[in-house]
Amino acid sequence: MASRLLKMVMQVEIYIQLFECLCFLRALKAGCKSPLLVCPAHFAYEHPRGVAVWGALHALYVPMEIRQDVPDRATKVRQLGVWAATEEAANKIAKRTEALESGRIVARDIGGSDPECMAAQRVVEYLEEKFKDTPIKMRVTSNQDELVEKYPLLAAVNRCARAVPRHQGRVIHLEYTGEGEVDKTLLLVGKGITYDTGGADIKAGGVMAGMHRDKCGAAAVAGFFQVLNAFRPKKLRVLGMLAMVRNSVGADSYVADELITSRAGVRVRVGNTDAEGRMAMTDPLCEMKERALKETNPELFTIATLTGHAIRAMGPNYSIILDNGPARKLQTAQQMQQVGHEFADPFEISTLRREDFDFVRAPSEYEDVLQCNNQPSSATPRGHQFPAAFMMRSSGLDKHGCDSANPLPYSHMDIAGSSGPFPGIPTGAPIIAMAAKYIYPRL
Repeated sequence: MASRLLKMVMQVEIYIQLFECLCFLRALKAGCKSPLLVCPAHFAYEHPRGVAVWGALHALYVPMEIRQDVPDRATKVRQLGVWAATEEAANKIAKRTEALESGRIVARDIGGSDPECMAAQRVVEYLEEKFKDTPIKMRVTSNQDELVEKYPLLAAVNRCARAVPRHQGRVIHLEYTGEGEVDKTLLLVGKGITYDTGGADIKAGGVMAGMHRDKCGAAAVAGFFQVLNAFRPKKLRVLGMLAMVRNSVGADSYVADELITSRAGVRVRVGNTDAEGRMAMTDPLCEMKERALKETNPELFTIATLTGHAIRAMGPNYSIILDNGPARKLQTAQQMQQVGHEFADPFEISTLRREDFDFVRAPSEYEDVLQCNNQPSSATPRGHQFPAAFMMRSSGLDKHGCDSANPLPYSHMDIAGSSGPFPGIPTGAPIIAMAAKYIYPRL
């Protein structure tokens, strides 16, 4: 009975943020300009005030295009008040919620803005301004020939867009190193598809609308770095790569049946050009694998709005996390699910199976691995699991399992369900859960 009650309590806390968001939307419609949020402590909830404030701040977000083009609508309220019993408690709530919200704003700005406003180079310019004079180091791979040389799978997706200068792809490299001797290194790869037409396997029948949101994985990585900038945790090192590319359609589109050799030397048979996200992330993941071998206590992640199957399997609002063997030994997925419940950034756990690796196994002697079948993920059994197997196989991460001399923990996060509705405001998932697990314990 006690365990059932605890589970119910954790489930209830997930919805506090949504409830507060809806309440504030009603207050805004009523004309409220200086709302006061009162959320008394309760034994059932670990972080009720923080979660409630994040819900309110989500409702108060103003899209970047509105802030820039319609200045008199740049804010929705004059001020937001939060009741607390003591000044110390108030200061703690303010510091933590403001820091995390600054990261979610970055994620919403990048993930939610239209495909021209946040084309790859515009994302570069936005982040250069954001991280100027901060501990966040940033460099950009912008030379198109260099993309072909270093990231051949990403370059295949970029091939059609390359002909339009403002749509050309970029790989954005971010780095944070906290004070003190580093005892943990995170290596994050984010999917940043600035617009997804589906490519030659075009998204027909009206399903293309909203595909500017296919960059929410990269947006979340960028937002997490803003949280690092705000908190500046010690002894933590974080490396990030944002795979920013547009999946355009035209005479130079990459097509199914092409054979492309990945950075890891794996021959990939393209099965579906609408499976571009795994193509964009695999070579950056390979580079992160190479770097992880030289880092202290590394953990690798891919974060992406990757599959419609994730939504069909778990429904909207939930991120999905899958661990490889070394990450499973660390219980990464279970720990992320726990903090996700506590901080209203919920996760469901999926499991990589041998069938997922069988699915991408080469069907002939021409290739080493198959990128995808020619059906939508939502119509494919294990449609959100096997893409992780593809990325592991094509990046060479499958050589670093539990039986390896150099095991590397790797977790894949599919945020297709949790990234937010369209039309609507992106959520910034999984920034809060990531911060709760990797930053909060260091404060």
